[in-house]
Amino acid sequence: MSSASGGLSDYGSKSQEARLAESYRMGPGRSSQSMSSDASGWVGWVLFAAVIMVLVGAFHVIQGLAALFKDDYFAVASSGLVLNVSYTAWGWLHLVGGAIVVAAGIALFSGKMWARALGTAMACVSAVVNVGFLSAYPMWSIMMIALDVVIIMALTVHGSDMSDLLES
Repeated sequence: MSSASGGLSDYGSKSQEARLAESYRMGPGRSSQSMSSDASGWVGWVLFAAVIMVLVGAFHVIQGLAALFKDDYFAVASSGLVLNVSYTAWGWLHLVGGAIVVAAGIALFSGKMWARALGTAMACVSAVVNVGFLSAYPMWSIMMIALDVVIIMALTVHGSDMSDLLES
């Protein structure tokens, strides 16, 4: 750009451009410490994902306990599932997976990268497991898959906003 255009390239160095951008963002009377409250409006999505992960994990634990202790609770016999596995196996899968999802959700409140990665992976596993469980409890499985998709979106698209806020 030429100097007649009035763009940022009118300033000689990148460091000047960076200082200009920072002073523009902070505005008069604002310090870099006050910027932490403005990290991103998407931090709420990450916190929402953490809460939903704890909730989904608790749902999996309840679903696992129901599969372990009350086989006749579900719409079809275990032979009618997508995978021909006993409800006892499904129960343990849901119980252990649910405990891991709860732990990842709690760790996500600290903004740790490993919690984001584990949360995303567990939400993917949860969605796949619920596809396999679809014939046993259709509406519940669809709701769980939808919540898993929301978790995946919040953690992959906006997850770094949480760690940015905590580092400030």
